[in-house]
Amino acid sequence: MKFLDTFLDRITMYKLVFYGLIGLLLTAGIFGAFGILPYSPFAILYSTAVLIIVGIITNIIFAYVFEAPTNTESTYITTLILALIITPFRNIHDLPMLGWAALLAISSKYILAINKKHVFNPVAIAVVLTAFWLNDSASWWVGTSVMAPFVVVFGLLIVRKIQREDMVFTFFAAALITEGFFTITRGGDPFAMLKNVSLHSSLFFFAFLMLTEPLTTPPTKGLRLFYAGLVGFLFPPSMHLGSVYSTPELALVIGNIFSYLVSPKQKLILYLREKLQYGTDVMHFIFTPKEPLKYVPGQYMEWTLPHEKVDFRGNRRYFTLASSPTEPEIHLGVKFYPSGSSFKKALYGLGNKTPFVAASLAGDFTLPKKMDAKLVFIAGGIGITPFRSMIKYCVDMHQSRAITLFYANKKASEIAYTDVFTEAEKIGIKTIYTLTDKESVPSNWTGEIGRITPEMIKKYVPDFLDRTFYLSGPHNMVEGFEEVLKTMNIAQSRIKKDFFPGFV
Repeated sequence: MKFLDTFLDRITMYKLVFYGLIGLLLTAGIFGAFGILPYSPFAILYSTAVLIIVGIITNIIFAYVFEAPTNTESTYITTLILALIITPFRNIHDLPMLGWAALLAISSKYILAINKKHVFNPVAIAVVLTAFWLNDSASWWVGTSVMAPFVVVFGLLIVRKIQREDMVFTFFAAALITEGFFTITRGGDPFAMLKNVSLHSSLFFFAFLMLTEPLTTPPTKGLRLFYAGLVGFLFPPSMHLGSVYSTPELALVIGNIFSYLVSPKQKLILYLREKLQYGTDVMHFIFTPKEPLKYVPGQYMEWTLPHEKVDFRGNRRYFTLASSPTEPEIHLGVKFYPSGSSFKKALYGLGNKTPFVAASLAGDFTLPKKMDAKLVFIAGGIGITPFRSMIKYCVDMHQSRAITLFYANKKASEIAYTDVFTEAEKIGIKTIYTLTDKESVPSNWTGEIGRITPEMIKKYVPDFLDRTFYLSGPHNMVEGFEEVLKTMNIAQSRIKKDFFPGFV
């Protein structure tokens, strides 16, 4: 499992989805060659090629017209999903469905968007429109018993990467309970229904690949679970309104409307104002938005940076906002590595003329509403950014909270945001600094030395059993420290972990 987690930490969500979709299409092609699936490898390849070509051309045209950064990675994923749910090419009459589906899916990101934020899952809205317009629906041919094991394995990797297991489980429960209700009331066999829905339907592919699409899901856990339950309730084909019967794509489109109504609507195109260096590998970026961004301290956004020679890790990342809503600027803190991605290299050299796109504000790693809640913040390296946001907010709003921050770095030169934490001492927020590289500790160092241990926590926080712990940093550090807290008898409900899809 450690190897699996290391692999998932190093690959972005979008690359994982891209390679997984390619793998599913290759698997389907092999099954088709042996007659296990009723589609030849040529039919699958031809359909995929048509969808990709139309999708890329559409994306280039609309990006030019709308003066928006192009995102070929997203185009590939959208068209590959379409290739797995639209029946592979049989004859010339299938071309309109393929062409229109790709065109509608990609163009919907630009046309069906409000304040630069697209409302619908592109694949779902495309096949809904082709069904009503061309009277040609998606067949969801990937939902067969022979493909199910591969879809499930791939899907489980995705939900483990983005940590949306609860959301997928909620969808499954709602969909199966609803379909079971219809089956029983009609005198059907619920066990046969369960087998059919699990092995011969779009259930798994839909849940893992489309329901969890981050740009059209709500921003917080509670809303995401309600969203998943709503889509699951509408998912069964027995659900209908008059003569209009539900389909997976229609259920998702309705869910997208709910998601849009409860989600932040902003999508910002930002230009660099200033950047500061902390140590040798941490950079702090400051942007001045044209319009104020409404957010809660500790939340994150998805950032897109167009650049040349994009490597396999893509041109999108998730970063926590280091700024406080009380500040007019947007702040980001980013750690760089010697063998960094093309994205990180482009970001390191970012100038004030390159657009940086921020969207999909989300996250539950925020301050509790109860002002008297006692908290311990534990940060490793660049994991300090959400705490900078929260503490700066407390300082500016004169909120005196019972917070103790433990901040670990290898070297003293890597410590960031001391100005904010020093000012926070005036309202009772304490910061404990510790250096883990014992060989590089300065002679005048007055902080702690070594990793954050249970003994160190007990030394500075005697009432630790009454505290809620917030953990932020590299995945391995967060997971490891969660286990340490459990040995200290800290209840799971009192441990909050910073998470967004793709820490790299």
